[in-house]
Amino acid sequence: MDTFKIVFTEKEKVETRTESLDPALGPTQMLCAARCSLISTGTELQCLRGVFDPGTNWSDWVKYPFYPGYSMVAEVLDIGAEVKGIRKGDRVFVENAHAQYFKAEASRACLLPKDVSVEQGVWINLSKTTQLGVRRAELQLGETVGVIGLGILGQLVTQYVYNFGVKELFAIDPAESRLKLVHERPGIHLLAMDAGQAHEPIKQTTGGKMLDVVFDVTGHPIALAQATRLVKPLGRVVLLGDTATPSRQEMGRNVVSNSVSILGIHGRMEYKGWSHSDMAALFLSYITQGRMNVSSLITHRFSPLEAVEAYGLLANNRSSAMGVLFDWTKLEG
Repeated sequence: MDTFKIVFTEKEKVETRTESLDPALGPTQMLCAARCSLISTGTELQCLRGVFDPGTNWSDWVKYPFYPGYSMVAEVLDIGAEVKGIRKGDRVFVENAHAQYFKAEASRACLLPKDVSVEQGVWINLSKTTQLGVRRAELQLGETVGVIGLGILGQLVTQYVYNFGVKELFAIDPAESRLKLVHERPGIHLLAMDAGQAHEPIKQTTGGKMLDVVFDVTGHPIALAQATRLVKPLGRVVLLGDTATPSRQEMGRNVVSNSVSILGIHGRMEYKGWSHSDMAALFLSYITQGRMNVSSLITHRFSPLEAVEAYGLLANNRSSAMGVLFDWTKLEG
């Protein structure tokens, strides 16, 4: 059978192509038809840009032609003889690249509840990554927190952190369009500026105490040094945005003098007994309970045939978009 795919053929070049797919399944595999996939705007744009320091996980991972994407909801068309708990017709989340038809290991799929839409379920992977970041911070009830960068991950971190019960939350981003997507609630301060300008307003609001925790969700090398200035002595900075050019990244002047902790976390990790399936289940429960909202973060929907246009929009004006989806059902018309 033929399958339609999106591919980065080289740096800064997006193409679509049709490739052959053998539908024969191994005993633990499933054959899937894509329904909806989400662009991870930060990661996928970095992969498309192709600027990496040598020796980083980026340079080891991205080889052209590169097949982007890892957030997919699909319908199960067929299953292998040993697959349990998943049937034909089920909707599943899988960490698969943007492709019309594909095979995947059933054990790595997440079955979507009936009351979760495909456009909600497609956020599962990013929900786990951001949940890991919040867990890494080991927040305490009543702490004061900052989130630098209100892109797709920063928006989810903000929702998780607020659910946790922090005293005050400072959401920091120079793009007004991103700030408008943060739900305004008591204790949330929206700062339309970059992190380098946020020190004084945070100092004034906290009475000079500064922040207990700052999440750097930007992936920009300059942001770490800015983040370390925003926390109090013994404060924590969580790096959830992984820069592709760490050679340009500095810690900041006060890390040692203020005993600041810099904490890294990666989406492939598990943390203190929380498996990926457990974290996915928690996110889905938050969605069905109305404690998290991803539908309001969706700004664009494209046909996979419009992939070049979609990535061009993000490359030229990323702040104008947030949740960007490919609707694979448009290929069936």
